[in-house]
Amino acid sequence: MELSWEIVLCVGIAVLVHVLVYLFVMGKRPKSIVGRHVVVTGGSKGIGLCLAVECAMKGANVTVIARDEKMLSGAVALMEVIRQRPDQKFQYRSLDIGGDYEQVAQVLGEIEENFGPIYTLINCAGMAICGVFEEVSVQDVHKLMNVNFFGTYNCTRYVLPKMKKAGEGIIVITASQAAMFGIYGYGPYSATKYALRAMAETIAMESREHGVSVTLAMPCDTNTPGFEEEEKSKPRETKIISGGGGLIEPEVMAKAILKDALTGNFTSTVGAESWLITTLGGALLPWDGFFTNLLHAAVLGPLRLVSYGLHKYFNSVIRKCAQEDKAKAGSE
Repeated sequence: MELSWEIVLCVGIAVLVHVLVYLFVMGKRPKSIVGRHVVVTGGSKGIGLCLAVECAMKGANVTVIARDEKMLSGAVALMEVIRQRPDQKFQYRSLDIGGDYEQVAQVLGEIEENFGPIYTLINCAGMAICGVFEEVSVQDVHKLMNVNFFGTYNCTRYVLPKMKKAGEGIIVITASQAAMFGIYGYGPYSATKYALRAMAETIAMESREHGVSVTLAMPCDTNTPGFEEEEKSKPRETKIISGGGGLIEPEVMAKAILKDALTGNFTSTVGAESWLITTLGGALLPWDGFFTNLLHAAVLGPLRLVSYGLHKYFNSVIRKCAQEDKAKAGSE
């Protein structure tokens, strides 16, 4: 009987903790972007396009940035269809944001002249090139760093001092679950996403007292044109390891990212698997709220055993593929 009461007590505490987490963390009032200027990089397709549409539906004036003018024009046309206010404005700019900083700054300055100061910057431009570390070309590694890291760096570098001076602003930095731990076949790509994670943590710490919030979005595999391209270079081992979580639709991911950004949450993930990986890999992330941290303190110990099991599984997949490749080579 005594044991039963202990179980009831533990369950009751767990339920109470979850309720408190919801009240104190999830219950925060989101900021409004009605009439505010939102810039979305990578806004011509995938998660970026869905984010631009979500911002338009919330009444923002939206600028989308990418390189393909035809797709950018289509993005603006889509937002025109869902216009929420008669005076709502949409525009696009074709720009290589990973190139020269001065050019990026000049274009962003011109954008602000047309639509006013940038209140929200959503960095969503990115790409993935997979492969065993030494088989990814040096040229491709530089390309990954330019698009994934410097594209985000250049745009953030321009808006950050302006937001600090204004005492308000929202910055979203889109990394990946690959920013939480390295996976077979994701070497250089993971490195660029780890860099974005570190940048987001630093900016968040430096900007909080200036009224600027930072959200680190870490999407899992998402059903986008970028994912389709990623699959072409992904090793067999990587497909098996990363394939268990399924695909999230970009609209679902975009809604979650924007909600977390407007609420002021530092991390943004979707799904139990992403939460698990982010919790295990991000113990030092600035998790919001005392009760969220209390929950993590309670579960991190047991979850460490889960991470051990994951690594055992990953290594077994790699070993099995290596044995199959060796057997195939021997039979030829």
